[in-house]
Amino acid sequence: MMQQYLALKAEADDCLLFYRMGDFFELFHDDAKIAAACLDIALTARGEHDGAKIPMCGVPVHSAEGYLARLIKAGHRVAIAEQVESPEEAKRARGSKALVARAIVRVVTAGTLTEEALLDARAANWCACIGEAAGGVAIAAADVSTGRFEVIETDAAGLTAALARLQAVEVVAAETSTFAEVATLLRARADFDSASGEARLKALHGVATLDGFGQFSRAALAAAGGLIAYLDHTARGQLPFLRPPVCAADGQCMAIDAATRESLELTRTAAGARAGSLLAEVDRTVTGAGARLLASDIAAPLMDRAMIEGRHAAVAWAHDDPGLRDELRTTLRALPDIGRALGRIAARRGSPRDLGQLRDGLSAAWTLGQRLDKLPAVPPLIVELAPRLRGHGELIDLLTRGLVPMPPIDAAAGGFVAEGYDAALDALRDTGAGGRRAIAALEAQYRERTGISALKIRHNGVLGYHVEVPARAADKLMAADSGFTHRQTLAGVVRFNAPDLHEAALKVTQAGAHALAAEAAHLEAFTEAALDKREAIAATADALARIDVTAALAERAAEGGWARPVLVDHSCLEIVGGRHPVVESAVARSGGRFVANDCRLSESSRLWLVTGPNMGGKSTFLRQNALIVVLAQAGSFVPATSATLGLVDRLFSRVGASDNLARGRSTFMVEMVETAAILAQATPRSFVILDEVGRGTSTYDGLAIAWAVVEAIHEDNRCRCLFATHYHELTRLAERCDALSLHHVRAREWKGDLVLLHELAEGPADRSYGIAVARLAGLPPATLQRAKAVLAKLEAGKAKTGGIAAGLDDLPLFAAMAPVEEAPVDGLREALGALDVDAMSPREAMEALYRLKGLV
Repeated sequence: MMQQYLALKAEADDCLLFYRMGDFFELFHDDAKIAAACLDIALTARGEHDGAKIPMCGVPVHSAEGYLARLIKAGHRVAIAEQVESPEEAKRARGSKALVARAIVRVVTAGTLTEEALLDARAANWCACIGEAAGGVAIAAADVSTGRFEVIETDAAGLTAALARLQAVEVVAAETSTFAEVATLLRARADFDSASGEARLKALHGVATLDGFGQFSRAALAAAGGLIAYLDHTARGQLPFLRPPVCAADGQCMAIDAATRESLELTRTAAGARAGSLLAEVDRTVTGAGARLLASDIAAPLMDRAMIEGRHAAVAWAHDDPGLRDELRTTLRALPDIGRALGRIAARRGSPRDLGQLRDGLSAAWTLGQRLDKLPAVPPLIVELAPRLRGHGELIDLLTRGLVPMPPIDAAAGGFVAEGYDAALDALRDTGAGGRRAIAALEAQYRERTGISALKIRHNGVLGYHVEVPARAADKLMAADSGFTHRQTLAGVVRFNAPDLHEAALKVTQAGAHALAAEAAHLEAFTEAALDKREAIAATADALARIDVTAALAERAAEGGWARPVLVDHSCLEIVGGRHPVVESAVARSGGRFVANDCRLSESSRLWLVTGPNMGGKSTFLRQNALIVVLAQAGSFVPATSATLGLVDRLFSRVGASDNLARGRSTFMVEMVETAAILAQATPRSFVILDEVGRGTSTYDGLAIAWAVVEAIHEDNRCRCLFATHYHELTRLAERCDALSLHHVRAREWKGDLVLLHELAEGPADRSYGIAVARLAGLPPATLQRAKAVLAKLEAGKAKTGGIAAGLDDLPLFAAMAPVEEAPVDGLREALGALDVDAMSPREAMEALYRLKGLV
């Protein structure tokens, strides 16, 4: 057995090997140590290998999914070795002591999951492959749980942005790939040959040419070939369902790089959580498929004005009719996830319940399609979707007649084919039922004949049907003339056979076996019937998801008083009463009110310089306008009183501070890398938000960099931009940059306290209010007092000499630093009494005054 195990382990390579032994998957050697630690299960030892005990652990087959989920989440890959013949077949083929043959039937990885229990119902599960050829680069990505297949033509600079959009859970590349560092798995270079990739694509979809799917570069074919080869490897020759590839070229969607996605927290927060992201705040979908589609829409806002306006019109249709919207959402809420059910069926891991979900989902879709046909003034997008909801009558009828209303998950026990569908199957069931009734009658006869009231007829997988009596009553049945044959003695019971029981049991067993075989044949027929219509079923699933997203966005717009955006051809961004959806919800939960602000960027005022105190709302204002752009081009209404915008081709956000120590980059280095990317890529149609550029280095360096960046954006990139800064010196650029406009977030000081108004006003801020914000943050009074003194000296020196640091040499060091709580009144009196004022120099007197001030 260990020889067989080690051969399979060598084939499994770096995967953990689940080795089937009876009702358990066992793991040995290092695999056992890793799994036991990860799963928190007992690690035992058995036998010997090379003179040492063999570490071993195992998990029950019936609950293996839960353990698999934990291993996959921990980053492991698992190869599953199943028994591929029965013990009887092994004996017939190779003798009585033959070992049952086993083979790896599947490799389970994060990107190839189809099981419902292992997947997040509301998130896509992308597996991506990177292909390179002829100097180009492309990504092929598949969600095998639904069959979605995308090919993305990109370049080296756009690769990370495309991967960030997909949020692929697994990224595969060739061993020699230039992009090996972003891959989670490397495979042989031969799998990424573009000629082989073209052949694999043609074979997969049964076509002689790929022209019907679009134009594919050599890099795209290499990526697609690598993906198909990898999926074939993990599925062991049983490729999952993949729909025809959708080719996405540059320019079809708004370009958003990884740093911007993280900064704006579009679908995940910086901590990686869904809660707190824009997606979580917008999502009102009632189906898993709808939630996945909404995430895709927000991750890839459109650039096609007609398509965007088509989505807006559909949202407006559902928004303006609350009764219809509620009806749609109620219908959709009851639907099963037919896309993922189809994925499991196509991967040959489907169950009778999955077929039942197809039946119920397609039937409800048909009814919904009929309802939509009767509605007046339906928008074009919904008119286009409605026919995809119909056309499954034959399959619905087959599955309705063939399956019980609530099919089981496990097909092995049977019982899922409806009564009346197959007369021969019904007869077998009747025979089995009659045999079971005969066995029940025999039990009563045996009790009466033996006088043993505790006698029972039981069944198990080893003995089959047998008579069981308590050990104290077994003597009567042990007698030679009792008609019973002893089979087994246990601690408290004794088991027997009987000729008439054997005859009745044989009828039940044979009928049951034949019934199970008949049901298995029907299951195969139902599966093939569904797979024959898989393209149409997938289209229905997509249509239902789009209707769910439409109704959900309408629901969110109605909840928040959101407005339908207006798209124009010229470059502008005119937002009245704009709000940050995530912050607004957080403020509302705490009982507050979010302060809305306007933003009007036009050709004559396309660059806003925003100044004002920290915590005043600059970053929120910048981000909310970027999020409004994303929502508008994703097809949603937006959190504003009104919004008019020209399409944004690229969105950039350089807001907040972070470092990347693993790559040797400080906070300032990360800031400069991201700023450099913006200056290199932003076009006149782009939208850029920048916050505190240059603050990570010295004052003069930072100011110089910020000054140069503002000039570059104004003169070279000429894009729409919101630039927040604390460098008030930058406001002088308004005199020489005709498209630069000055604005500030308002604040007031009232009785020594700072009041942040979170309102945007024209013109520069009068000052930064930094010390007032520090007071709000809780800095000690002594430290605040010291900061005021330093500030006064700095400003005086600057006024006299023009140098910011002038006069600092005269500033007493460490004055006023004694903690207030450590100086009681008596201590102040003591300090005053100890002063010899007549003997003090002016400098000593000033230092003493600072010390006394600190004590107070």
